[in-house]
Amino acid sequence: MRSAADIRALAARIEDALPQTQCTRCGYPDCRGYARAIAQQQAPIDRCPPGGAEGIARLAALTGRPMTALDPQCGTEAPRALAVIDEEWCIGCTLCIEACPVDCIAGSHKRMHTVIDALCTGCELCVPVCPVDCIAMHDVTTPATGWAAWSAAAASQARARYENHQTRIEGDRREREQAMAALAAAKLADLERHSRIADAGQLARKRTLVEAAIARARSRAGEPHGDPPSRNCGDDADA
Repeated sequence: MRSAADIRALAARIEDALPQTQCTRCGYPDCRGYARAIAQQQAPIDRCPPGGAEGIARLAALTGRPMTALDPQCGTEAPRALAVIDEEWCIGCTLCIEACPVDCIAGSHKRMHTVIDALCTGCELCVPVCPVDCIAMHDVTTPATGWAAWSAAAASQARARYENHQTRIEGDRREREQAMAALAAAKLADLERHSRIADAGQLARKRTLVEAAIARARSRAGEPHGDPPSRNCGDDADA
């Protein structure tokens, strides 16, 4: 039986062998999640269409499992595709930008978007979120498929961009959590004056609930909880 350290090391080697398209077709949120599931023997090795048959062979060699055919429920091995946005139809909704795991779509709210071709992994995650169906996938590698249509350099670039994307998303989340905690703390600071609740018992319960919510928000944002806020300041919002 493998130790936890052995499983982590195997997961890292498996992740290195995956194409890093972050397409989620394997049923996991990203290549790292799939790699960990394989290492923990919670997932088969036949669920990565971008890697294709060669990808399965790589995973078989790493895990000692037998070669199998690609699971058709996850897709088929195919040429790599490039997302192309029809500029005449783009409404600048930014949904494709939010969906792209490697930040390869440039644009801003209510402005036309465009795909940076050299960075697109062909994951297709931008297609279903487009509300005006203006994104199409164009074959750019026929007849090459799977790893023959990809490269270690492309995988390394995609992985680095995905990690940067995740760092940015996490930073944005923490900022939102911090902002919400600050708003709640300001409201709590002078709860009696700003609340519509007059009953002392209900106010006490309200205070307890808000303090717990602030603690949770600060915990998610990675902040120290600190002491309850002073009751000498606040804003004019109703609690």
